[in-house]
Amino acid sequence: MRRQMTMAGVLGAVLAAGAMPLHAQQDASADSTLAASVQDATARPAVRSNRWQEDWSVLTDPALRTQGGDALKYIALSAGDPGTYLSFGVNLRERVEMSDAASFGIGHVPNDSYLLQRFQLHADLHFAHYWQAFVQVEDARTVNKQVIGGADRNPWDLRLAFLAYVRTFDAGTFKARVGRQDFAFDLQRFVSLRDGPNVRQSFDAAWVDWETGKWRFIAFVSQPVQYSDLHPFDDTSNRHFRFDTLRVERLVWGKDELSAYYSLYARDNARYLDATGSEHRDVYDVRFAGSQAGVDWDAEGMLQRGHVGSKDIDAWGAGARIGYTWDMHWLPRLGLQVDGASGDRHPGDDKLGTFNPLFPNGYYFTLAGFTGYTNLIHLKPSVTVKPVSKLTLMGAVGFQWRQTTADAVYVQPNIPLPGTAGKGGRWTGVYAQVRADYAFNANFTGAVEAVHYNAGHAIRDAGGRDGDYVGVEGKFMW
Repeated sequence: MRRQMTMAGVLGAVLAAGAMPLHAQQDASADSTLAASVQDATARPAVRSNRWQEDWSVLTDPALRTQGGDALKYIALSAGDPGTYLSFGVNLRERVEMSDAASFGIGHVPNDSYLLQRFQLHADLHFAHYWQAFVQVEDARTVNKQVIGGADRNPWDLRLAFLAYVRTFDAGTFKARVGRQDFAFDLQRFVSLRDGPNVRQSFDAAWVDWETGKWRFIAFVSQPVQYSDLHPFDDTSNRHFRFDTLRVERLVWGKDELSAYYSLYARDNARYLDATGSEHRDVYDVRFAGSQAGVDWDAEGMLQRGHVGSKDIDAWGAGARIGYTWDMHWLPRLGLQVDGASGDRHPGDDKLGTFNPLFPNGYYFTLAGFTGYTNLIHLKPSVTVKPVSKLTLMGAVGFQWRQTTADAVYVQPNIPLPGTAGKGGRWTGVYAQVRADYAFNANFTGAVEAVHYNAGHAIRDAGGRDGDYVGVEGKFMW
C-alpha cells in the first residue's frame, strides 16, 4: 500500500497557526492535492493527521524497530508478503481553553475555563496487495465546559471505517474508498477535517480518483455524519444532507498547484436570517498555490448558486495568503492574508447573498473562533520565526469588517450574532494573535495560543464586548 501515499499533498496541509509558513505547516492529510510527498522506504514513516496514510511495512527491517510498541505498529500476516500486515495506533489531544467572551458575551455567555479531550484508537489492515481496511473509534469529552456546542462532545463512537483499493497501472494510479471517512481540500478554508474543534468531521462516502502524470481527477458522493452524544456508537448518516464533488488538479511550473471543483451541497430544513427551506447550493471553486524563490502563495475563489426555499442564492467567498521567507537564521517570514465573503445585501427580496462556508477549518483565522467566514472582509499581516528547528513563533494582527451592514456579524461556524443584522457600521473589530508551536519529538507536540479581540461598534451596540482567549494544547500520536 506504499503507493497510496506517494501523491499525498504537502501544500494543502493545515496551518496550525493563522499564518504559519509553508515550511512549518503541520500535515493534515491533504488527501486532495497532487504535490508529491514520497515516503523513504529506508526510514520510519512520520505520523500523520490522517493516520490511514501511514505505511508501516518498512518495519519488516528489524533495524528500524527502535521504539517501544513497534511490535503493534507492524504485525506481519504473511511470511512472503511484507505488505500484508496489521497496525495499531493512538491519538490523544488535551487542550485547556480559557475564554471570557464567547460570542462576544452576547446572550449572557459566562466566562469559561475548561478542558477538551480527544482520544482516538485505530486499526489499519493491509492485505491482498491492493486493499486496505481502516477503523478508528473516537472518544471526545469536555471537562467543566459550561456551554456545550455540537462539535465539543462525542463519547465513544465510530469516526472512520472504510475499505480502500489502490492499484497502479502503466497509465496512472487508481484509488477508491467506500465507508466512513474524512477529506480536506487545500488550506481547508471551506472543506476541512475540522481538527480545531474537539469532534472532527466525518462523511459516509464513496470516493474515487485517478492520478496520471501531472493530473488528478476526483469524484465522491457523501452524506455528512450526524453526531449524537446520548450514548456510545449512536452517530448516523444524515440522510437529509448531501455533499457531492467533482474535482480536477494540475501541477504547473514544477510543483505549483492549479485546481478546480464543483460541489453539490444540499440539505433539508436550512435556516438563514432571510431564508428557510430546502437548500440546494451549487459550488464552483478554483485555486492556485505554490512557492518560488522564497515566495509562497495560496489564492482561492468560490461562487455559490442555487436556492434556499423559494429564494435564489447569489453568494461568493475568496481568500489569499502570500508570504516571503528569508533564507537566514530563524527563517523569518512576513505574511499577508486577505479574505472576503458575501452577506445578504437586500433582506426581503427574492435573493439570498449569505455565503455558506461549507465545512470550514475551525482555526483558519484563530483557535479562539470569534468570527466565521460569512459576511466578512479580513486583512491579516503576520510575522513568523523559527528560533530553533523544533519551535515556531507567530504574531499577527487581524482587521475585520462586514461585507454588508444589512447582514449580521457571524461567529463560528456560521451563526449570526443576535442584534447585529442591519444595525451598526461595517467595522467589526481588530484582534491580536500570538502562537508558539513546539515539537518535543516525532510523537509529541505542544502549542500555546493567545488572542485578544477588540470589538467594534456593531458588536458593542448589540450588547457585546471585547474578548480574550488562551489555549494550551498537548498532542500525542503513536
